[in-house]
Amino acid sequence: MGRFHRHDDGTVHSHDHSHDHTHHHEHDHLHVGVDAEHSEHGDHTGYDTGRERIAVLEDIFTENDVKAAANRSAFEEHGVVCINVMSSPGAGKTTLLRKTLEALADKIRFGIVEGDIETALDAERLENLGAQVSLLNTGNGFGGECHLDAPMVAHALKGLNLDDVDMVLIENVGNLVCPAEFEVGEHHKVMVASVTEGEDKPLKYPVMFRSVEVVVVNKVDLLPYLNFDLDLFKENLEKVNPGVKVILTSATTGEGLDEWNEWLMSQSGVDF
Repeated sequence: MGRFHRHDDGTVHSHDHSHDHTHHHEHDHLHVGVDAEHSEHGDHTGYDTGRERIAVLEDIFTENDVKAAANRSAFEEHGVVCINVMSSPGAGKTTLLRKTLEALADKIRFGIVEGDIETALDAERLENLGAQVSLLNTGNGFGGECHLDAPMVAHALKGLNLDDVDMVLIENVGNLVCPAEFEVGEHHKVMVASVTEGEDKPLKYPVMFRSVEVVVVNKVDLLPYLNFDLDLFKENLEKVNPGVKVILTSATTGEGLDEWNEWLMSQSGVDF
């Protein structure tokens, strides 16, 4: 069976292809909707195993949602707020989190779940900054190369002592598709978008941009050197997620980080 995705309208589909992390979905796929074979998404009678696929996908997402609820209960039992930080590869999540720890680790007790396909490189960049760090490599998991799911996060939480944590920041695998489709037990979803990616990304990846309550537009220090229309990006973002909070930052120069840190502090539940 190929890769699988769930849309924010509840439909599910499967792709038979190798997973490119910034791919477009311009091929036939199975949607699970009102009718598995003749849905509003098209005729999928070409799949001989259509109904079996539906059952498997529904089981996967049901199990994930149960585990996500258990993760959230564990967070709430310990008074922990969890934020799922998502982006495409190279948008600057790790640098942003490093700057966050440097600024706030003396105010908020952080736990980091660091998700990567391979290596401990990003986790190592976040060590010795006052936070507990739990590394989660996804490369060996079925379907897990492109995202973190709730069972994976549950495993990673074994590496954190939640009694000594106020906020868990999950650095999800860099991908604009799959991470938005799997609940992991978080209280808030945030995405980091880089100005190097283009103004059309909210329109091309609406599920991701619609799933979050904050969009951090990073690398704004590069705007003078790029043909990036920030106003058009905001217009496109407003079309898919009206009213979403936008924070402009440069994790390199520090621009906008005060606003980001203030938002985190307001969500932490910690009295300052």
